[in-house]
This record gives sequence, C-alpha cells and structure tokens, in this order.
Amino acid sequence: MWRGVWHPHSKTEVNKQGLIQFEEEIKELFLQRRIRAPVHLSGGNEDQLIEIFKEIKPEDWVLSTHRSHYHALLKGVPPELVKAEILAGRSMHLNFREYNFLTSAIVGGICPIAVGLAMGIKRRGENRKVWCFTGDCAAEMGIFEESRKYAKNFDLAVCFCIEDNDYSSNSPTRLIWGIKNDPPPEGKILTLDEWRSGKVLYYFYRRRWPHTGVGTWVQF
Repeated sequence: MWRGVWHPHSKTEVNKQGLIQFEEEIKELFLQRRIRAPVHLSGGNEDQLIEIFKEIKPEDWVLSTHRSHYHALLKGVPPELVKAEILAGRSMHLNFREYNFLTSAIVGGICPIAVGLAMGIKRRGENRKVWCFTGDCAAEMGIFEESRKYAKNFDLAVCFCIEDNDYSSNSPTRLIWGIKNDPPPEGKILTLDEWRSGKVLYYFYRRRWPHTGVGTWVQF
C-alpha cells in the first residue's frame, strides 16, 4: 500500500486522503465566510499527482496555476501554511520561495516563467529541474507551444505537466478548439514529448469541484 510522499522540508506526510480532507476543510471555511476571496479547489486527480510527485525532488522547482493547493501540499509546504495563505485571500496566488514553489493566476503565463527558471539552472550548472503544471486549454495556445519549443531546443531541464479536465473556466476545451478525438482514459499519465533534459506529461481527469467556489451560487 502506498504510504505517501515525504519531503524533508515538511514534517507532514501527504497522502490521498489527506489531500481530499484538506480541500473539504477549505470548503467549510469558505462556506463559513472566513475566506473572502475566490478559491479553486482540486479534486479527482489525487492519484495522478501523487504518481508525478514521486519524481519531484525537494530541490526542484514546482510552478503551478490558480488551482495549486494539491501541488503546494505535495511539494512539502506545511498544510497550516497553505491554509493561512488561503484564509488571507491568496488561494489564487500561493507562492512559497523557501519551498521552491511559485504560481501564476494566468494559467498559460506560468510556462515562460518555467523556461526562465530552467535557463538559470542551466547557466549555473545546477542539478535540479523545473516542473510546470498547466491546463488543457492553455496547452492549445501559443505561449505553451513557444515555451515547450524553446525548452526543447535549448535542452532545458523543465517538465510541462498538462492537467486536462476538459474545461477552460466553464467552457469545454474540445468544443471551443474543435478537437475531435476523445480524451484518454482517466488515471493514465502519458508522455507526449521527451528530450534529454525534460519532457511533456499529460493526464485527463474529471473535476470534483466547479471551476471556482464550492458549488453554491451565493459567494463571499
């Protein structure tokens, strides 16, 4: 049985149930009006993320989006620190430089930041990697493709992880982009592109929560 992901930066062992319980607690805090800012909860992709984070080292950088609670916890940021930032209204902007963790509320905007970090790592001769999480709709746009191509051509140590829930906010990605093929089975992590220093990973999941909030129409 899997026993969790352990990081020396944190005294907390994070497993699937712990991730789910954390988001349930955030939901209750939101309903109690203790979070007076948008929240973007994660759910339905615990297994895939746990598998990916087994490869992520404490010295690596993890870059994420407005939906970053799971990423921060699995990177080793203590749950109480993540929760404090969310209570302060910064759910969309979790940044913990001491844990090598950064986010961008603009989903595609995180990709060139990842490339810049990876370029710095290469110039300094460091033995670590950048892991950049982005969305399915962002991956259809120019900023992602330019970042991927630049990283590949300059052999930068960055892995782009595409998290496909088939939605861009509330717009179905396959509909708005005219994509004809169906998504792959849930739970399978695919390697779409690979080179010496980095690669592109992809997985499909069905989101448990709405795009923003917790499913109530009245929000605070």
